[in-house]
Amino acid sequence: MPSLALQKPIKQNLEFKTFSFRHACSAEKSGQYLPPQREIVMLLHWLTPARAAMLAVPVLVSSFAASQASAHGPTRQKVEESVTVNATPDKVWAVIGNFHDMSWNPAVASVTGDGGNKVTSLRTLTLKASGKPITESLDKYDATEHLYKTFLTKPNPDALPANDLSTELSVSPAAGGKSTVEWNAAFYRGYMNNDPPPNLNDEASKKAVADYMKAGLAALKAKFGG
Repeated sequence: MPSLALQKPIKQNLEFKTFSFRHACSAEKSGQYLPPQREIVMLLHWLTPARAAMLAVPVLVSSFAASQASAHGPTRQKVEESVTVNATPDKVWAVIGNFHDMSWNPAVASVTGDGGNKVTSLRTLTLKASGKPITESLDKYDATEHLYKTFLTKPNPDALPANDLSTELSVSPAAGGKSTVEWNAAFYRGYMNNDPPPNLNDEASKKAVADYMKAGLAALKAKFGG
């Protein structure tokens, strides 16, 4: 039989355990003060294994998301370039509107292909910087709207570090009888798995595509002025 000196602490401990978390919420609303020790005991009493598991789920999800973000695969990149030149859209289109003629872009050494400006036509571009080829298909062609779209059907990271490259080249009227040439691209980096080498990561791929497009637009600016 416990002594009287021990009975009181035992009784208090039982009181703490039976004082539920719901009572704590009620006490808080009524403005009653709860000693920190009692709050801890009440929380431990309320935190059953099932509730602990429920609280752990968001933490696990957050940790998983963080780990995925740190080792994610490639994400779609975009490059948008434009230039305004001192020529009408028709004059500019006469230079850039032939799918098989890329002589206006100094970044391209040569072009081969067939099918003219018919959708699904193919062209193979040999790029000057690398001497390597890439092959594109013509996905849309509209001479009236002065635009065409391409898709990279045979990527070659040694030539241009990009995969699934889609582009749109267009000419639109600008103030003063000028034209705005827009060249937009969307693509994945040159290395499609995790942990890409520096020359095939997002930044390197984006720069390579942008440099290729800027070279062509700068040449148009030099040709027509603006």
